[in-house]
Amino acid sequence: MEKIKTYNIFFVFKVLSFAFLCCFFSTKVFSQEPIETNKEEIEQKIENLTENTEAELDYSDLVEGIEYLKKHPINLNNTNTEELSQLFFLNSVQISNLLLHIKKNGKLLSLYELQSVDGFSLEVIYSILPYVFVANDVNNRHFNFKELFQYGNSELFLRYQRVLQDQLGYSSITDSALAASPNSRYLGTPEKLFLKYRFKYYDNISFGITGEKDAGEQFFKGAQKNGFDFYSVHLFLKNFGVVKALAVGDYQLQFGQGLTLWSGMGFGKSSDAIGIRKSGQGIKPFTSTDENLFMRGIATTIGIKNFNVSAFYSKHKIDANISAYDSLNNEAMMISSVQETGLHSTPNEVADRDAIGISLYGAHLGYTNKKLNIGATAYKTVFDTELKRDVQLYNQFEFQGKENLNFGIDYSYIIRNFNIFGEVSRSENGGMAYLNGIMMSLDARLSVSVLHRKYEKDYQSIYSSGFAEGSSIANEEGLYLGFVAKPFRAWTLTAYCDNFASAWMKFRTDAPSKGIDYLVQLNYKPTKKIEMYFKFKQETKQLNSSENSYISFLDNTLKQTYRFNLVFPLSEAFSFKSRVEFSSYKVGDGPTYHGYLAYENISYKLMKSPITISLMYAIFDTDNYDTRIYAFENDVLYGYSSPAYYYKGSRINCVLKYRLSRSIDVWLKYGQTIYSNKNVVSSGLTEINGNTKSEIKAQIRFRF
Repeated sequence: MEKIKTYNIFFVFKVLSFAFLCCFFSTKVFSQEPIETNKEEIEQKIENLTENTEAELDYSDLVEGIEYLKKHPINLNNTNTEELSQLFFLNSVQISNLLLHIKKNGKLLSLYELQSVDGFSLEVIYSILPYVFVANDVNNRHFNFKELFQYGNSELFLRYQRVLQDQLGYSSITDSALAASPNSRYLGTPEKLFLKYRFKYYDNISFGITGEKDAGEQFFKGAQKNGFDFYSVHLFLKNFGVVKALAVGDYQLQFGQGLTLWSGMGFGKSSDAIGIRKSGQGIKPFTSTDENLFMRGIATTIGIKNFNVSAFYSKHKIDANISAYDSLNNEAMMISSVQETGLHSTPNEVADRDAIGISLYGAHLGYTNKKLNIGATAYKTVFDTELKRDVQLYNQFEFQGKENLNFGIDYSYIIRNFNIFGEVSRSENGGMAYLNGIMMSLDARLSVSVLHRKYEKDYQSIYSSGFAEGSSIANEEGLYLGFVAKPFRAWTLTAYCDNFASAWMKFRTDAPSKGIDYLVQLNYKPTKKIEMYFKFKQETKQLNSSENSYISFLDNTLKQTYRFNLVFPLSEAFSFKSRVEFSSYKVGDGPTYHGYLAYENISYKLMKSPITISLMYAIFDTDNYDTRIYAFENDVLYGYSSPAYYYKGSRINCVLKYRLSRSIDVWLKYGQTIYSNKNVVSSGLTEINGNTKSEIKAQIRFRF
């Protein structure tokens, strides 16, 4: 075992040595290469999100706007704060400084003028260039059918994916055995299917329909006679006179800092140590496949001068565990929990599907000027059936009942290079949540962020996604400090420290607990395309001790990760990405467990060729699941994946994109993981008898 590990580590350093040589060579030869989009920041944000959840989520909602802006960039001479907020590479101070610069000095003459805007370093400018342009002529849009069809565009996506090996849930079984254990097999087939159509006219009109079938679910039979297990439809209008937004069908609501009302995902702690302030977009169309993080109904925003009023109503069914039935009509009288997996592949999961209705209605009042944003949000959530949990010590303050009322006030104020922001929220039972922060640009080479939050143990909100260490906005208090320093032109030092505590018990934590999380990352970017960074992250938390004792006590857990990442081009057609990462995990005075991952990713793209190829090979070896390592891998468009590597083995991932015509693109993906120390992969119904797991994914996009 030790010999194998030593050999693999030696192999890793050989790869890194080769990468350094290539980097030095490419620095000399390709320093004038054209600018590429800043993919690394997006990938790191998705990796951080994946580390904090076990669920398979649709991340396309977070970056779909950025992908759209590649083909429809923002005219910086005709824009506003809301539009620029889609570029999460920019913080609120930079956006304010840009708009103030244009107001004082007139329209930009060229993109080079951005260098004179306070807070816009070359690195920041390079990151936004693919999404912006400068023009003095502003085309007025006339909303007639001729212009609508002339400048509107449609996209249709079809996607197919499945695991190639036989899994236990699809294996044959006798009728008698299935009758005795009906949930021991899946009801449907192993394919996962996806359909998405969307029409857009700039950002003014959006209409779309999405359908998804998960692996194991039925399709046009049994419980799914209508085909896909999940459907979503939306119609969204924006900036039609005083009607700033109108959504019919499925939509999302995002206000303030997410404490009171925020449906959908949001980026949290990451190597972007300064970008901790959320930029709520109010009402926005829902276009992803997440079966929980959306509203269904109608919502609108009316804006007059600096004031805007949003009103919304939503009602739809959600999955839940039914604990009591009405014996007369066999309807649910009580539920014990809400299900959020979105899976309906076994009889038990089908029984939980759309078990209860949930209604939401309320309003948001906002005032906005160039420096100040202030808003108030109030809404009520009503369940058709009472939620009565199986109460344990750790969850006794979580929401129970049928109704909940939430009210909150949020603010953001910019003064010079300081942005002060925050939100305070209250739930119907009196529980409170507070968040206050400040972002400071102290110098062209130094920015600092500070954030304090206090979420009381009895604060209750069904729809919230604020800055937090845990998964819920409750039972947490913390102080966050982050900074970004640029001591030299090509160097950037990023760091944060987050000290947090819980005043009450949590799952697997039978006492008040505390922890600390900090990160240090050093980036070196000698050219527009070459970038390398070293990252160190350490997190200390407390969990119940595993020792048998009459008195329950907590152990400190310590997890550390070390990562070196390098991106560089070898030529106009070939680019390389190299990474090596080490992890360690320790509980109390117990042994320290280790893990490592190393991979090389090669991408091929010739300017006039319709083919793009990405090939990745990774080796990994971890002592257990606690030392797992996450790594973003290339995928089909909007099919983001960041798998966890654990145990011991290797993985290959290949993605091929072929442009059949200007209107048709095809993606093919093949991934295979081979474990060298396991004879069975996964467990339960996804169990594979063998040491290999392979997946295929195919996608086609029509544009018209």
